[in-house]
Amino acid sequence: MLEGAFSLLAGVALGLSLAAPPGPMNAIIAEESVLRGWWSGFRAGLGAMSADACFFVLALAGVVTVVQDAPVVQGVLFGLGGVLMLYFAYGAASDANEAFGSDVASDETVDATGADSNGFRKAFVLALTNPYQILWWLTVGVTLLDPGTFTLDALGGLAISTGSPVIVVGFFAGIAVWISGFPAALVTVGRRVDAFAPAVAVVSAVVLALAGVSFLSEAAGMFT
Repeated sequence: MLEGAFSLLAGVALGLSLAAPPGPMNAIIAEESVLRGWWSGFRAGLGAMSADACFFVLALAGVVTVVQDAPVVQGVLFGLGGVLMLYFAYGAASDANEAFGSDVASDETVDATGADSNGFRKAFVLALTNPYQILWWLTVGVTLLDPGTFTLDALGGLAISTGSPVIVVGFFAGIAVWISGFPAALVTVGRRVDAFAPAVAVVSAVVLALAGVSFLSEAAGMFT
């Protein structure tokens, strides 16, 4: 029982290790949350989570590992991801410009319906072409899928089972916790600080633009 509980917690930690770090995916979630409400931010998170579910299935089938030994495929992914990030950065900048003259962050109707939001599609497509997300599955994700155990000496040698349904459930639960809590925190702050929504949209645009330039640079280096 105790081993199962710690395996579940280990899965949650792995899920958070993928979902929580700052980057382009959280930039999209943040933008959707502060400009269109919690539901839109959550939907964007579901888009990224759906992509991870696809990667999970592909990793089980051994398809994802093809990328590891195919520099050309990696270069194409970096290039495509870079172009998409620059495109979404332009959209975020436009949203920021509109937000400076509106009060969209506190719109209860948009929060409830997710109207005018394409965050799910943006996050899903971007996640599928995000080389770093794929590399996560080739490295940390191996721990999730590879059947076996590892011990925590700091906890008296407690064994945690990997490759089990429990740790997989914990993994997706960790992502679910993040995509629920992160938008909620942003919306709460946004409703108290009028300038928060446009500021987050600007930061999101900058993060996406920098990531896009970085990805295109990586792609150029792979083809030269």
